[in-house]
Amino acid sequence: MNDLRKKLTVIPERCSGCRVCELVCAIAHTGVNNPKKARIKIISLYPHPVIKMPIVCEQCKKPKCRDVCPTDAIVVNDGVVTILEDKCMSCHACVSACPIGAIFIHEDIDTPFKCDMCGGDPECARACPKKAILYIPEHTLGQSHRLKAALQYAHMQEVEYYEKGVKKKLRYAEVETGGTRGDNNEN
Repeated sequence: MNDLRKKLTVIPERCSGCRVCELVCAIAHTGVNNPKKARIKIISLYPHPVIKMPIVCEQCKKPKCRDVCPTDAIVVNDGVVTILEDKCMSCHACVSACPIGAIFIHEDIDTPFKCDMCGGDPECARACPKKAILYIPEHTLGQSHRLKAALQYAHMQEVEYYEKGVKKKLRYAEVETGGTRGDNNEN
């Protein structure tokens, strides 16, 4: 397939919260072992059930961060949303505008920063030991949303799937009883 666009996607159920993705990202982009300088962040939500989830730019087709930038410092090139540091005035409007919180700031870095897909070979996806971060063809992204909707409806606890021709099972956390079908608390 020619020019197959790929994107990062996250499977939160697989994330162990090890933060290897943050470390490899920070080292690749800043040369230092400081996860606070990574272009991906793991959030942890407590109490039970504990949720650990990588937050990474979704490379929106119509990025809100670009729309609010007063200096046109945010552009989309080959499907990757990029902050042009030389045009950025560090007003942080993009940080506030990002609907998933995937644009970050750090006191040692002059401008906001975000995932740049590592030039087409994302370090985080390659390093993730649990394969919670995948770099997959864009046209397959909807499959994870359809699967999630079906699992919520059916209250399934595991699903079989094929990856590179190999049959695998993905087990989900135990589903609490008492909810109604179609409940969705994630907006």
